[in-house]
Parts: sequence; C-alpha cells; structure tokens
Amino acid sequence: MKIAIIGNGIAGTTAARTIRKLRPDWPITIISAETDYLFSRTALMYIYMGHLTYKDTKPYEDWFWTKNRIDLVRGFVDRIDTTGRELNLADGRRISYDKLILATGSRYNRFDWPGQDLPGVQGLVTYQDLELLEENTRGVEHGVVVGGGLIGIELAEMLRSRRIGVSLLVREAAYMDYLFPAEESELIHKQIQAHGVDLRLGTELSEVIEGPDGRVGAVRTSTGETIPCGMVGLTAGVSPNTTLATESGVETTHGILVDRRFQTSVDGIYAVGDCAEFRDPLPGREPVEQLWYTGGKHGKTVGTTIAGESTEYDPGVFYNSAKFFDLEYQTYGDVPATTPEDHESVLWSDGLNKLVRVNYRQLDSAVVGFNALGVRLRQDVCADWINTEAKIDKVLAEFRRANFDPEFSKRYQVQSTKYQVPGR
Repeated sequence: MKIAIIGNGIAGTTAARTIRKLRPDWPITIISAETDYLFSRTALMYIYMGHLTYKDTKPYEDWFWTKNRIDLVRGFVDRIDTTGRELNLADGRRISYDKLILATGSRYNRFDWPGQDLPGVQGLVTYQDLELLEENTRGVEHGVVVGGGLIGIELAEMLRSRRIGVSLLVREAAYMDYLFPAEESELIHKQIQAHGVDLRLGTELSEVIEGPDGRVGAVRTSTGETIPCGMVGLTAGVSPNTTLATESGVETTHGILVDRRFQTSVDGIYAVGDCAEFRDPLPGREPVEQLWYTGGKHGKTVGTTIAGESTEYDPGVFYNSAKFFDLEYQTYGDVPATTPEDHESVLWSDGLNKLVRVNYRQLDSAVVGFNALGVRLRQDVCADWINTEAKIDKVLAEFRRANFDPEFSKRYQVQSTKYQVPGR
C-alpha cells in the first residue's frame, strides 16, 4: 500500500508517523513545496524576533525521516489524477499512490482591496511569507496591520520588536469581541497599547495607496483617514487551501469536505488540517478547525483509519492558547463571548494583566469552561473537571490544583464567596 501525503505540516506529518507505527512496511511519501522538513508554524514569529532559528523550530532531527523510512519530496503538485491514482508535479515528476492525504493548509484572506498587490503588502502564513517580511520591513519606519486576530497581533509584536511603528486596524468595536467577553478584551486592549501599538477599533482597510517608489506608501481607512506606511500586513483571517482539490474533482465548499474519518468525496483520498471541512461537525465544534492541536488529532485519526483501524474523530475538550505580547492566554471548554442565559460566569481579574473566568451551568452547577489571561492553568486538570462535570463549588475550592504558574511567581487561589473570585 503506497501512501502519499501533500503537505508537511503537523496534520500530514502526524498522519505519516501514525501509519508508520502501525504499518512498518508501507511506502510513505510526503510532498511539500514550502520547506524540506516539518517546522512549528506557530514559532514563525520567534524566528523574525531573533529568539529562534529555523533549525530550532524543527521538532525532529533531519535524520529522523530516513530512519523511519518516510520519503520527503520538495515539489509542487499541480494535478491529481484520481482515476490513475497519480500525482503530477509542476516539474514533470509523477508519484503514484494507493491512498492520498491532502494536508494543503490554509492561505491568508484577500478581499480585493485596491492596491493589495503592491510590493510591500503581504500576509503571514508560510515560511516564504516570513522571508518576504524580512525584505518588506527593511528600513521601514511604520507598518499597518489589517485584522485583529491572533496572526495580526503576532505580526504587530514582530514589528514592534524591531522598533517599527504599528497601526493595527480592527473592524470590531472591541478586540476579538466575537470570541472574548468584554473583560478579556479590555485586558488585551491595555496590553496592545502598552507596547506602543496604535490600536484603531471599528476601523477597516479601504485602499492601499502607492508611493512614489512604486511600493506601498500609505493606506486609507474606512474612517477616511490616510496612514503613511512602508508595509501592510494582511491578517484578516485565513481560508482553507482548496485549489488543488477543486481542480482535481474533489468536492469542496469553504474547505475540502470530509466525514468524521476524513474521507473525501473521492475514494482513497482524505483531507486533514486547515484545509478540511466536516460535512457533519461535532456538536459545539466548527466545521473547519485551524489549530495546531486539532491538526495533530486529525493526522492521528486518519493515519489510524488508513492503517486498518477505522476510527472516528474525537477531539476531546476544546482548548487553545496564545500570547498577546506579554499576556499569555489559555481557554478550555466552552467560554463564548456572551454568556448563555442558562450559564453563569465566575470572574476574577486584577484589572491590569491577570484574569480567570469559570463558566458553569445553572441547572446542575457543572463547570463547562475556563479562560485564563496572565495566569497559567493545567490542561489536564481543567479538562478533567469539564469531562467529569465537576460542580462549581468543588472547582473553586480546589482551584489551586489547576495553578501552573512558575515556581517563584505570585500564586492565585480562586475561592467561593457567593461566586466572587478574589485573588491573592
């Protein structure tokens, strides 16, 4: 059984490793046009900031792939022959397969803004985008970042690390108010502004204006203001990279449509990671999941299934983590921007840079989710409380178990006094 995987990110690589463990003799080939080896995409910002080198972001040594008999091919697949089960590469090479996994990732959104194709305008998704950013920020004094999501704030931090001025255009009235309750948004506002970012809420990009050198020279915003700049970062979200699948006759809508075993509309072809879209999403989950940890779970599920142990996707308790400059963020379970009528929310915050929120159901007092800003929580403890439907009184009384702050830092104990949450 010959396995081909297009894309060497966390989803495709995890699939390859899973299949290799279960099927030691099957030929496995991973094809990628981006890099020779898997790297941590979430660490791109640290390469630019000088904290890491590209080598530091590779989870495995280069010899790992040969030792595990996983062939790596650097190349661009421009067509899938689904009848003959063959991949056609842009350079003329052909690779046959019995089973194919599409792990083609995502691409940054472009919304036909006038001037968006000018030199100096770019997104930040791939390693090539990082290399382009080095070129586009050389000698630049001010940049504009369009979009207030996680990639947008990462790019803002990257530019500030080189003392480049930043205007951050956020169309929402509060930072990520579609995801965060008001108190969380307010802490993040303060963090962004404390690092010298010109935060423009309720503001969108209208036009990128060409400068006298033919590169970007300014932007015009939805408020009618013109902001001079030497580069523009387009970080208004990402979309599944479906071009290859669509052109090859694999059914797509927003993403590549899959069932819960990641089978596509074409027999023998699967899709995982950022590019995949569930036909029938799990309750409370999005149809497209674009997180590092879900990519790994996608890969393990499809690898197990292809190797002969048919397995349905089970992501477990939702979690995510991020960093807003110096403010670390974790979330577990269900913590929507607006607390549902049948839920209650316990909140403690120092109003500056620390916050803990615990959501629970009114009916039975079972805990359903946690948010933490500036306070580290243990994933296994929080997930166990949610899975076992632990009661809010028990969780608050035992909250010290979840504390994962550094050894010598100030610790915070959540206590129950009519569900007010003080810290110490």
